[in-house]
Amino acid sequence: MIAMEDDELVRIESAALQVAIHPLGAELWSLRDHEGYEYMTDADPAFWTGHAPLLFPVVGALAGDRLRLDGRDYTLPKHGFARRSHFAPVETGPAHARFRLTDSPETRASYPFGFVLEMAYSVEDLTLVMEASVFNPNGRALPFSFGFHPAFAWPLPGGADKAAHKLVFERDEPQDVRRISKGAGLLLPEGEATPVVGRELALRSELFEADAVIWTGLASRKVSYGADGGAWLDVAFPDMHMFGLWQVPGAHYICLEPWAGVADPVGFTGDFRDKPGVVLLPPGETARFQLAVAVRRA
Repeated sequence: MIAMEDDELVRIESAALQVAIHPLGAELWSLRDHEGYEYMTDADPAFWTGHAPLLFPVVGALAGDRLRLDGRDYTLPKHGFARRSHFAPVETGPAHARFRLTDSPETRASYPFGFVLEMAYSVEDLTLVMEASVFNPNGRALPFSFGFHPAFAWPLPGGADKAAHKLVFERDEPQDVRRISKGAGLLLPEGEATPVVGRELALRSELFEADAVIWTGLASRKVSYGADGGAWLDVAFPDMHMFGLWQVPGAHYICLEPWAGVADPVGFTGDFRDKPGVVLLPPGETARFQLAVAVRRA
C-alpha cells in the first residue's frame, strides 16, 4: 500500500464547503461543510481505505487481469492504474483545482496508448463539481473506460438513522440489476430483480452480500441520497449511463458510482475495443465526464 500523508492534500473551499483532494489518484478525500460535518467515508481500514478513486482505463475487473489488444495480452489490474498514479497539480485557486496524468513507459507497458487524463474540481456554495477529461493524442481511436467511485458517509451527518437512508432515482428504474462473479469479479450474464420500488431504493447492508449492485442501462442521470429529517446529497452524472452501488457490508460508507464501462462479462474473450461499454475516442478529440454533488443540510 502506498502511504498518503494529509499534508499532501490540496484544499479548496466556498463559503459553505471545504474540499480536500490528494494528488495520488487526484482522489477526493474530504467534503466537509463549514459546521465541520463530513460527508465522505471515514476510510476505516477494517472495511476499505479508499475515498473516491478514479477508474481508468478500465472499470472493474478484466478476466485474468488481461487486456487483449490486436492479438496481444497486457496485464492490467482491476479498475486500472489511475487510482495509484500521481497526478500533477496544474492549476489551483481558492475554489478550484486541476490535476493531470499522462502516459509513461510504465502505463504503456500495460496500456499501449498515449493519453492525457485531467481531473478538475470546483466548488461553489454547497455544490462540488468534478469533471474528468480524456484527450486522445494518438493517430487512431483510443479505447478506454472511465468511472467515478466516491464513498459517502452512511449515515450522513445530521442525525438521521442509518436504516432510514435511501436512494431516490430521477426516473423509474424497473429493469433488472446485474451482479459480478465471486472471486473473478466478472459481470454475470443473468439479471436479478431490481430492489428499486418505483424510484426509491431502501438501503441496507444485506444488498451487498453478493457484492455491488450494477445497472448497465440506467435511465436516470441524477440520484438523491439521504434520509427524511436528515441531510441529503443530490448527485448528477449527465455523461454516464452505467451505475454501481457498493459497500463492504457493515461499513460506514456507501459508494455511488457512475461509470462509462463495466467489468468483463463472464466468457468474454474478444478484443478490448469490442468489450461492452468501452469508449472509442477519435484521434485529437476529448471526452468529458462530470459528477456534481450538492449538499442539502439537515
